[in-house]
Amino acid sequence: MRGERNFLHLTAKELRSLLRDPMLLALIVYAFSGAIYIAATAMPEPLNSAAIAVIDEDATPLSARMADAFYPPRFLPPRFITTTEMDARMDAGLDTFALHIPAGFQRDLLAGRSPGLQLNVDATRMSQAYIGSAYIQSIVTGELQEYLERERRLTSPPVDLALRARFNPELEDRWFGSVMELISNITMLSIILTGAALIREREHGTIEHLLVMPVTPMQIMGSKVLAMALVVLLASSLSLLVVIQGWLRVPIEGSISLFLAGAALLLFATTSMGIFLATIARSMPQFGLLMLLVLMPLEILSGGMTPPESMPDLVRWIMLGAPTTHFVALAQAILYRGAGFAIVWPQFLALLVIGALLFTASLAWFRRALARMA
Repeated sequence: MRGERNFLHLTAKELRSLLRDPMLLALIVYAFSGAIYIAATAMPEPLNSAAIAVIDEDATPLSARMADAFYPPRFLPPRFITTTEMDARMDAGLDTFALHIPAGFQRDLLAGRSPGLQLNVDATRMSQAYIGSAYIQSIVTGELQEYLERERRLTSPPVDLALRARFNPELEDRWFGSVMELISNITMLSIILTGAALIREREHGTIEHLLVMPVTPMQIMGSKVLAMALVVLLASSLSLLVVIQGWLRVPIEGSISLFLAGAALLLFATTSMGIFLATIARSMPQFGLLMLLVLMPLEILSGGMTPPESMPDLVRWIMLGAPTTHFVALAQAILYRGAGFAIVWPQFLALLVIGALLFTASLAWFRRALARMA
């Protein structure tokens, strides 16, 4: 019972220390409110307000008709430039597309010849370049057909394709962006808070005080893991209910309690990871650099940005050892598709095993670090 009381007192001490740190409190509030709202709403569609210029050397009703076909929100109003300006503007990054309509285009078209149009594309803007080129080709083709035949005929495809978008029928980006940002921030904050708690003890000299008290390394590390996991779990719960469901009006299909249970297992692994990194680092700047080396692969390669199936086999096999890989699959299945425990139990098991391994390894390393200080 004495050991349990010591553990609870240490946990309460960690919570009081966090409450006295305004910078970390501000980071928690922002990460689970403003950051999620920005990630969900600030990312534009792939083709939005694309800059396009038109070199109209034909100056005919047909060329004017094609230029007028490009309008917001997909394109900015076209700028009419000359041939000599085209390359300079493209080099300066002012235009993503430049459509060159040569002289005599309408005349040659009406005469039955096949005149050419030139479309210059700034391919460094990859998403706009790829999608915008297809849009421009479709727009120009439709305008030419309507001009020649005085009507725009819709060609019926040979197969009637019935398209049903499941789990996100309106194809809303904010539905995906908000939940993925929540998952990323759970991982980030759990590592930062736990590592900062241990480094703060070392910088303030209070870790030596703990060594002379009747507490074990298990209790010291466990109290930090439990306190920071509770804080992140509470913040993520409020963010899911208030920001994602309430503010952004993202529908949640599955059980929130089941998702939070999976989040607790993720926090068991990531907070242990934070302790491990903090025992290696000697200061907060070093801890920040180490965290970047760990956090970026966890977020980019976990399946939240790119499906695992599109990654190289070696990377995919390596990332099976990362807790975020299984948590992303678990969260998407529960929150988007309404999956129950019977479907996501393999991810729960994987998180439990990975968390136990990380906690054991971190505890062993933490004991060695304390032994060197004693």
